[in-house]
Amino acid sequence: MIPSLGGLELEPYRPELVAPPVAALLAATPELTASAYVVAIDPSLADTQALNDAFGIPPEAGANCVVVLGRRGGDERPAACVVLSSTRADVNGLVRRTLDVRKCSFAPQDWAVGETSMEHGGITPVGLPSAWPILVDRAVTEQPWVVIGSGLRRSKLVMPGAALATLPGARVLDGLGVPA
Repeated sequence: MIPSLGGLELEPYRPELVAPPVAALLAATPELTASAYVVAIDPSLADTQALNDAFGIPPEAGANCVVVLGRRGGDERPAACVVLSSTRADVNGLVRRTLDVRKCSFAPQDWAVGETSMEHGGITPVGLPSAWPILVDRAVTEQPWVVIGSGLRRSKLVMPGAALATLPGARVLDGLGVPA
């Protein structure tokens, strides 16, 4: 049965509606594909608040993925953080400590787009480089369904929150998302 989220008209996963690295990971993990849905959207609605407002999606049903870069000496450590759209990632606290770095900040947009092969505003934890840790807030994994990026601005993926904990490199953390 196709889940219902606000006014989104979901359909079973189709690879042509996601970025190539997302399609590659889903092709390699049929258990994820079986629970994935997609929806084509107007690219102007790719930002979470715009999508939530346009389709009546509750904030706890949206998950944002942000790419960060931690630094210790000359070593750079990229990671992705996945938090509910009603929160922000605790980059300078929990993320910095988890990555064991002295400094941590949001990755530059051009760098993140180049490293992920995904579009800015559509970056998703699904299909990220395999060496990257994916830090997922426990609150995300407790949602029955979450709307996340598809790697493209013109569509969204919808998956069970618990499925994000099964992604390669995923690590579930309590308190990653803090009130915005």
